[in-house]
Amino acid sequence: MPHTATAARRPRLRALTLLLPTLLLTACTSSTAAPRAATTNSTAPHVTGPLCAALPTGTDPGNPTFLAGQPADQALRWIPTLTTFEAAVRTSGVLTDLPDGTGVTILAPTDDAFAATFSEDNWDDLMTHHPEQLRTLLKAHLITGTHPIDDLAGAGTATTLDGVTITVTRTGPTTRLGDRADTVCADYQATNARIHLINAVLGPLPVTADGTDHRAH
Repeated sequence: MPHTATAARRPRLRALTLLLPTLLLTACTSSTAAPRAATTNSTAPHVTGPLCAALPTGTDPGNPTFLAGQPADQALRWIPTLTTFEAAVRTSGVLTDLPDGTGVTILAPTDDAFAATFSEDNWDDLMTHHPEQLRTLLKAHLITGTHPIDDLAGAGTATTLDGVTITVTRTGPTTRLGDRADTVCADYQATNARIHLINAVLGPLPVTADGTDHRAH
């Protein structure tokens, strides 16, 4: 009988010996999971500028952390002051001009900026009948690569997709682009994109607004 009991214990010992490495591996894997989550949270996007306080924050739909996981065209739809620009980008399909895998920096004029530049009739005509002019206008607001606003200011210049080189200078809490636009909420992140909201429209098209239109939001 003692010999039989000893023989019965041997399979159980072998099973425990085989199970021990698995238990150790599971414990090691569990102990390294938490730091990854902490690192992700610590790099949440931080937007800056005088308009940021009026835009979605915290857990509101369209907050910067939510937009960081969206494609650029979808992220634009969630920013409430970019309805005119977003519609133009969607209508023109200009983002499809970017080479595959190439990031983009978007200088996005607000609705107020468009209302101060184009009359409603002029803008509707541009959107409906002049697709090439519209695409050229929008390319004046796109830069190849994903550039934080501090990097653009540090470089001093940037070349937009329409081939024009603009100056970029820090002006206190904002950044001046060319000779007319300032950032009002910079450094939104999207998938393979940076989005900087600006308060004026860039590009060569003439101002046609007369102050009587009501397109601004």
